[in-house]
Amino acid sequence: MAIPHMTPSEFRKRGREVIDWIADYMERIEGYPVLSTVKPGDIRAMLPEHPPTTGEEFDDVIADLDRIVMPGITHWQSPGFHAFFNANASGPAILGDLVSSGLGVQGMLWITSPACTELETHVMDWLVEMLDLPPAFLSSGAGGGVIQDSASSATLTAVIAAREAATLGTANRTGTAGGLIAYTSTQAHSSVEKGIRIAGIGIDNLRSIEVDAAFAMRPVALEKAIEKDLAAGRRPFFVCATVGSTSSTAIDPVREIGEICRRHGIWLHVDAALAGTAALLPEMRWIHDGVELADSYVFNPHKWMLTNFDCTAFFVADRTPLIGALSVLPEYLRNEASASGAVIDYRDWQIPLGRRFRALKLWFVIRHYGVGGLQAFVREHLRLTKLFASWVDADDDFELAAPAPVNLVCFRHSGGDDVNQRILEQVNQSGEIYLNHTKLDAKLTIRMSIGQTHTEERHVRKAWELIRKASA
Repeated sequence: MAIPHMTPSEFRKRGREVIDWIADYMERIEGYPVLSTVKPGDIRAMLPEHPPTTGEEFDDVIADLDRIVMPGITHWQSPGFHAFFNANASGPAILGDLVSSGLGVQGMLWITSPACTELETHVMDWLVEMLDLPPAFLSSGAGGGVIQDSASSATLTAVIAAREAATLGTANRTGTAGGLIAYTSTQAHSSVEKGIRIAGIGIDNLRSIEVDAAFAMRPVALEKAIEKDLAAGRRPFFVCATVGSTSSTAIDPVREIGEICRRHGIWLHVDAALAGTAALLPEMRWIHDGVELADSYVFNPHKWMLTNFDCTAFFVADRTPLIGALSVLPEYLRNEASASGAVIDYRDWQIPLGRRFRALKLWFVIRHYGVGGLQAFVREHLRLTKLFASWVDADDDFELAAPAPVNLVCFRHSGGDDVNQRILEQVNQSGEIYLNHTKLDAKLTIRMSIGQTHTEERHVRKAWELIRKASA
């Protein structure tokens, strides 16, 4: 049987069709219900039980995108998507991803594609400049940046590097890290707990520090917890501070937390997964006050910087413990360039060995929009967030449940949890918008995230109209 490879000529033809399909989707995305309405098992029920023995016509594959796939899509790129946090995509990022897929690079070592490594290093240095991050995160010094698949992976990597630093590498050799204690706030992302589990620290050794009225970590409570553990003979080794928590975008006082960590020799990791992008704006760089005290830092361009998933920017002030924790060098990976010490091998900066050429899409985005274009994009979302919050604040039936420092508004109806649950269900069933909830002060709270690529004031106004109608 002949192998049915797609020829360059056919790829060119079909590629245009796929690009047209994506462009058509972008044009008509507001016509889809934002939240998928299928029931569990509906999509699988439309798929054949067995794989095809012979290849099918590509026309049939494309047709099944509309018939099978689209009914099961929740439209994250819809301007009416206001749930969770935004995960915005853009044309330049999609094209950058396409080029990455076409090149098919596996960039585990510098030698396996020098451009993959060096472009990434340079773009990460650009981000340090763009967000006015500490110079310690530049590749020209002891630290540097790397693109990870998610903030969860970056946080796990930070935990492992901190464990390496605290135990001087013995945890890697012996498999034990007894007595190590980690700290984060009660509002921190679940990835902190997951990272502590995977790293073998154990969740009994993770302290959840209480927060203040704005849901930010209380430094006094952190220091008391550290001193208690020290008095008991334990070893505090890791603190995660959050800049923009998932539930409410609360911003921990990083400077005070960092000073505590410095006094006690504890690794400070700063999770700014969503909110970090706001620091593109000079007027928003207050959110990073104290970040120069951090040992590691993460934010997601794939959330609010028009670079489609996955693209997480992870920085360290000193790469030595990171590489010491993660570097494994079998014979088949040895090469002259790596041995020279003149190159970066990003395989040593992450959990997997293999890695995609993610820097391409970030490079495309920065070059297409420029810093000014990205700033205008973020600034408009901040304006819309303040506008929506003002509507909530002015309505006697609703209240703001938390400050809104970035692009999330947490609010609730005064009628209680049942009313708020009803509002959520009705607006989501409308198909025009999608909201989700959290709990703050043990009360069900509605989250309104504003940050999708094509979200405009008319979409935000429509959302408020639907919310008020559902509350009647």
